[in-house]
Amino acid sequence: MSPRRNRPKGPKDTAASARSAEDDRADRYGGWQSTENWRGENWSVRHVAGASAEGKTYRCPGCDQVIPSGVPHVVAWPEHSGVDDRRHWHKACWNAKDRRTTRVQRSRNAPRF
Repeated sequence: MSPRRNRPKGPKDTAASARSAEDDRADRYGGWQSTENWRGENWSVRHVAGASAEGKTYRCPGCDQVIPSGVPHVVAWPEHSGVDDRRHWHKACWNAKDRRTTRVQRSRNAPRF
């Protein structure tokens, strides 16, 4: 019996950051995608269904809290950017992004991540 092959069979993808975020399949995350204008820039916004968000946890840039695995959320990135600039937001944090301050307020004893 030969050992299991763990290497990819296709061509090497050495420049993962050079890929565009639009190269991902739109239906991959079980949600829908739109374009929104924020801070004078067009942002691609992909709504991720809870069932499609299995396996990973993310930190929301809006509230600096963890988005647990399996929770519906939003993935947003500037349209001119690649996959490295995608950020995962709680839906409520994305909707309230204009009403929040630029600096996250923490209590004195809160951990800094």
